[in-house]
Order: sequence, then structure tokens, then C-alpha cells
Amino acid sequence: MPPKALTITELTRGIKHLLEGNLGRVFLQGEISNLARPNSGHLYFNVKDDNAQIAGVMFRSVAQRTRFALENGLEILLHGRITVYEPRGVYQLIVDRVEPLGAGAFQLAFEQMKSRLSAEGLFDPEYKQPLPFLPRGIGVVTSPSGAAIRDILNVLGRRFPSIPILINPVSVQGDVAAKEIASAIGHFQGMENIDLLIVGRGGGSVEDLWSFNEEVVARAIFKSKIPIISAVGHETDFTIADFVADLRAPTPSAAAELAVPLLSDLTDRVGNAGRRLISSLQQQLQVHGEALNYYQKRLRSPQWVIQRHMQRVDELNGRLSNLIYNQLQGADNRQESLYQQLRHHSPLPRIEQSQIRIKDLKRQLLSQSSLILERNRNRLQAQTQLLNLASPLSIMDRGYAMVTDSENRPLTSVKAVKVNSPFSVLVPDGLIRGRVETVVPSPPRGSKPKSEP
Repeated sequence: MPPKALTITELTRGIKHLLEGNLGRVFLQGEISNLARPNSGHLYFNVKDDNAQIAGVMFRSVAQRTRFALENGLEILLHGRITVYEPRGVYQLIVDRVEPLGAGAFQLAFEQMKSRLSAEGLFDPEYKQPLPFLPRGIGVVTSPSGAAIRDILNVLGRRFPSIPILINPVSVQGDVAAKEIASAIGHFQGMENIDLLIVGRGGGSVEDLWSFNEEVVARAIFKSKIPIISAVGHETDFTIADFVADLRAPTPSAAAELAVPLLSDLTDRVGNAGRRLISSLQQQLQVHGEALNYYQKRLRSPQWVIQRHMQRVDELNGRLSNLIYNQLQGADNRQESLYQQLRHHSPLPRIEQSQIRIKDLKRQLLSQSSLILERNRNRLQAQTQLLNLASPLSIMDRGYAMVTDSENRPLTSVKAVKVNSPFSVLVPDGLIRGRVETVVPSPPRGSKPKSEP
């Protein structure tokens, strides 16, 4: 009897139980290849060495916790469990932890973030804002209980105690720290009297400082309209925030020293400037005083100048009076001459002659017009009489009438009518309408008329 055949599912499940039961969780070392990032957020890739490869899966929750980004060609250490993906019949590694070979995970993540943000231009010097010489107010984003805030307040109070300081307390390490730092930076953007920010914390491990390497903090610093001094850790510590900020301070205390000038230095500078100003004014007053004395000695009495000008005024006044008199006299003579010429050439006599001539012409015009009107009136009466004699209406008055057809055309022949044709008879006092009953043509001339039956 032949052995019972297994189904593909039974065989695959047997292999799965065998692998998971004997191997379980493993550490693998290899190189990533064929990396895929679908929209689900899961990562699919192969891990290979020189002679073999295995499929790997990193689900989204694990990928989000990983500090660095997986890349093709990256040498890594993986921890996970071996399993079989039954629909395809392949074995694979479900990864729950990954570390890069060589540099640590934090260092690799730092380099990846630095390279990507640098390529976007977030570190470019052209976007760095200058710090105000003397801020109206300073905002501080840090932990309210750390050593950094005490150092900042001590230095600011010593250097320039009158400058207002506003603290926005945040967490500086942990899962929520990066979001709190970015939110605090954004909160300061709406405050008019804050024109400088200090963002930082005291020293610590790479893990402790990691919040200042997060992308959300870097972009908040880059978008800030207020200049920002980054003060994270010690002088040897560098974070992404240091590269994006407008100025990096090696320590929080150094940030406070860079934020404000020393009040005593400003006081000395103002005092020295005031003394130099007073000295300069005194020198100028002395020079101008000596010049004034010099000109006072050379200045003559103004009465001499005034007397000379008064004499000149009298002389010019006399010359002006003579000139005006001569011009007025000449104007009177010219006026008299023009008056005589005007009288000689006056148009009045010719106007009077023209008026007499116009009156004569008017009388002649009236006489001729009367004669012409009378002649035309007589001619019109004669023409009217002739017209009345030729008018058919005057002939009708003598017993005649006018006969017309239906279209008001005169009937001059019996040929123009037929029996029952309508006709009209126009008499002086009205119109007679009728119809033709009989048509009797006139006999030719010289013939005898036919007798009626």
C-alpha cells in the first residue's frame, strides 16, 4: 500500500514548525538589497552574504522605532525570528531589532539626517539671521529644572540684568521632547518683544541629546523668524540643531554671553564716547571763539557803511525823480500829437455822408418796391380771370357736366363704356352715380340717324 500523499499546505506547515521549533530567534549579519517601502510602512528586503540570501520583513512599528534608515548596500546586524510565508512557500526573517555594523545606530542616523537636510539647504549660510546687538527680550527653550537654565540666567543677570527673559519649559529628552521643543519655538514667533531665542540643554550621552537631532526640531529652527542660538551639551557635542541655528554656542553659558553685551562695557563705551564728544565740542568752541575775536578786530563800525549808503540813496533818488519827470513829459507830448492826428483823420464826416446816402437809397427802394408789387398784383388778377374762364367748373355753371368712369377717368366716347358699367356725373353742386343701361353710338357725319323701333 503506497504512503499517504501530503498536501502542499501540510508540507509547508511542517517545514514552518520545524524551522520555528529548531531555530527560533537568530542574529544575522549581512548586506541589505532589494529594499522596498510600500505605502503600508512595512519594509521588505533581502539580507545576503557572498554565497546566500534570505528574505527579511520589518513591520511598521519596528521601522518607526529604528533610529536610522535602512538603505541598499548597508551592512547590518539583525535580530528576529525565522518563519515560513505559507502563501509563497518561502522562509523569511521577521526582524524586531537592527543595528548597523561599524558606526552605532545613533551615529548613522545622525549622518543620514545631516546629509539629507544639508542637501535641502537648511545649513546654508545665506539663511542665517544676524543676532540683535541689544535684544528687547530673550526667549529660552529648555528644561526648567536643569543646570542649563541656571547657567543661562546667571550669565544674563551678570552681564545685562535689565533685559527681560521669558522661559518656555520643555522636556529635553524622551519620546515627546522633540515635539515640545518645536512647539515652544513656534509659540515664540507671535511675541513682538522677543527678538532672540536660546534653545538647548546641558551635557549628556548621545541618547540624551538626541531630541535636538530630530527633524521636527531642525525644521522649526529653520522656519523661525527670530534669530536662534543653539546651546546643546558641551563644546565637543554637535547636533543637527547646531547646524541649522543662526549661531552655535559651545555651552549654555557661552550662549548667554553671545546673546547680550556686557553692561559695564557698554557703560564704559558710552562714558568714553561722551568724554570724546565733550572734548571735541570744547575744541570746536575754542577754534570758533578765536575766529570770532579775529573778525571782531577787523570789523569796522557799521555806522560808516550806513552813512555811505545813505548818501548813495539820496543820489539815486534824485536821478530817479528826474527820469520819471522826463518820461511823464514825453508821454504828455505824444498824447497831444496823437489827439490832433485823430481829429484830422476822424471818420465822423464820412459816417454822416453815408447815413444821408442810406436814407436816399431807402426811399428809392420803397418807391420801386411799391411799383413792382402793384404791377405783380395786376398781372396776378389777369391770370386768375383767364384761369377761371378755362376751368371746367366755370363751364359747368353754364349747364354742362363732367362724366367719369369707375376709375375717375373722363368719358369722351361710348367705346369706353359697356352696359352695366358704373359711371359718375360731376355737377357744380355734387356728384351723381349710376350704371349704363344702353349704349347708342352717334351716326357718322352725313348719314341719317336710325329711327327707334
